[in-house]
Amino acid sequence: MKDLKERVAELLISEPFHTFKAKEIARTLSIPRDEYQNLRASLRTLVRNGRILKFKKNRYGAGQAAAEVVGKLFVKAQGYGFIIPDEGEDVFVSQKNMGIALHKDIVRARLFAKSEGKTREGQVVEIIQRARNKIVGVFRTGRRYSYVIPDDLKIQRDIVIAQGDEAGASNGQKVVVEIDVWEHEAVNPFGHVAKVLGFPEDQGVDILSIIYGFELPTFFPSQVLAEAERAATVIPEKEIARRLDFRDTITLTIDPKDAKDFDDAVSLKVLENGNYQVGVHIADVSHYIRKGNALDDEALQRGTSVYLVDRVVPMLPEKISNEICSLVENKDKLCFSVIMELTDKAHLASYEIRETVINSKKRFNYNQVQEILEGKRKSEFSFVLKQMHKLSKMLIKKRKQRGSIDFESMELEIELDDKGLPTALKRRERTDSHRLIEEFMLLANETVAQHVGQVLSEKAGASIPFVYRIHEKPDAASMTDLVNVANGFGVPVAQPKRVTPKFFQKLSTQFQASPASAILEDALLRAMMKAKYSTQNEGHFGLAYKYYTHFTSPIRRYPDLIVHRLLKEYSQHPENPSVKEETLSEVCVKANESEVRAQEAERATVKLKQVEYLERHIGDTFEGIISRIVAFGLFVKIPEFLVDGLVHVSTLQGDYYIYDESKYSLIGQYSGKKYRLGDPVKVQIVRVDRNERLIDFELAQKDAKKVNRRPRRRSGTGSRKS
Repeated sequence: MKDLKERVAELLISEPFHTFKAKEIARTLSIPRDEYQNLRASLRTLVRNGRILKFKKNRYGAGQAAAEVVGKLFVKAQGYGFIIPDEGEDVFVSQKNMGIALHKDIVRARLFAKSEGKTREGQVVEIIQRARNKIVGVFRTGRRYSYVIPDDLKIQRDIVIAQGDEAGASNGQKVVVEIDVWEHEAVNPFGHVAKVLGFPEDQGVDILSIIYGFELPTFFPSQVLAEAERAATVIPEKEIARRLDFRDTITLTIDPKDAKDFDDAVSLKVLENGNYQVGVHIADVSHYIRKGNALDDEALQRGTSVYLVDRVVPMLPEKISNEICSLVENKDKLCFSVIMELTDKAHLASYEIRETVINSKKRFNYNQVQEILEGKRKSEFSFVLKQMHKLSKMLIKKRKQRGSIDFESMELEIELDDKGLPTALKRRERTDSHRLIEEFMLLANETVAQHVGQVLSEKAGASIPFVYRIHEKPDAASMTDLVNVANGFGVPVAQPKRVTPKFFQKLSTQFQASPASAILEDALLRAMMKAKYSTQNEGHFGLAYKYYTHFTSPIRRYPDLIVHRLLKEYSQHPENPSVKEETLSEVCVKANESEVRAQEAERATVKLKQVEYLERHIGDTFEGIISRIVAFGLFVKIPEFLVDGLVHVSTLQGDYYIYDESKYSLIGQYSGKKYRLGDPVKVQIVRVDRNERLIDFELAQKDAKKVNRRPRRRSGTGSRKS
């Protein structure tokens, strides 16, 4: 008979994905009670000899390490998820193998043996870093205990609230709950109510739920506010004297009508040689926010301002962003400027990057400038604005010749009343006045990046640390998906031999001519890699730039503030930078994460108000386009509102419909009736779920039966575990 050590070792090796406590081993191997101390001694010997491992909480497992991966877990609403590691292919994780991990946690997973052609699959064995510990949901009272149902469908567990931890919450209110204990996947987590937001129908609670759901900051610490209050509001004459003085140059700001801070201004004058001097003047935030102080630390943590539909969550306190640094009309302000000499063909002849002082002569909004450009409004600055417009059109032409992609606006403008209710939805207009400012900002960003990445690096004899804004070429899989979607919508596109900006530019032009342009342009955007911050200059694919950075918005983006600091340092000694590339890399990672969080929160508030607006149109009929086809129905986009909804297959009457994935179609088995990608349809809104931000349609028919408004959950979402 095998000795005890061998029996224990064989058990653990046979269960490589499980760990055991000593008592569990004793029960499994039917070890008598009087042999228990011998078992413990055997375990110690096996650990000492390296044959097995001892884990946390006195658990033991196989000594031969199984293949593992570390990455971020992304959970789907259906309950399963994928781990995205830094390197290598994604790992599928079923709901039963997720343990106590939550969406966006950094986890360690053990891999199962991979079947040929199948996606890697694994089991979460450790939570390395929680993405969040606070969750927004609806508070419910039960007979024995209370609980919170998370708003986020990707969190499939209700949180149990012990008696006394309700913080006064009432049944049905939205709350923020903090998880205190979650010991095992077999039981629900326990937590306490950290904040009561109010009833869902109360004014402002909907947006507050998103703010807390994304863990956006809701206030500035007192130390940060105190530091902002101490910032000098009067510019010392000594500071003005050491800067390039632009106060007598015609300098203008052009911003949205409702803008509260103005961080960029532009100037233009005609030089004696016939060239143009174009100045892009950016608020010198780095003069007021010094590295390592409380303001700087807070700005780094926030990373960016977040623009929600009814408010802004700013990166900097109002005293800095709206007062001291804002380039308001007729006041002296400190700036960091890119002053460029352009020929009459808009070629860059020379440039300098200088600390300046300016005085904005006029605060324009985009509508006012557009009216001036169209001759509908007169201004003493009309000549300057029209010269700027002329240059911007030449810059656009040059950019397009290089292959730069000019996307049409996919943003939705939402008008709200004084109670925060949406009164109108419309696509945000992008006019020549917007493009004018965009072109000057693009040129300044490119010039700054090339100045550091090429000119200064050549002087230093090596690449010097910097923060670039990069945009990589789309990968092969994304290109295949895009080509298939285009063909599915009846736009003939062949797989390109080389993926270039010019190919995307041509595709964008084709898409804009299609009735399904809103859907196709969105597919084009999704196919392209996401722009991000990096210390490695990979160029900007979408803009067709070899060098690009973000310099123009330090009031609302932390990387721009870093770029300003680096430029000031490198103007003195580029050959021996004090900043380390590793430090900048960490800033880039944090900035990228902050940007993604901000974008997701912004989109969530837009979708919320879209749904809220359409809630008042239940029963109404709209023109739509079939944007996606799945086995359980048709997704239809209403271009007027840039919103999608589901026509469930169960509502398609008169036939049994079969899903043909290869032809992007639902086909009637008996009638042969086809619903294809891109088909125009009329839909009637039958249900709106504000909490899940979902809309259900039915195809409009002449003898439409009475609308069934009974709530129906999305197919495939599954049920919660309680």
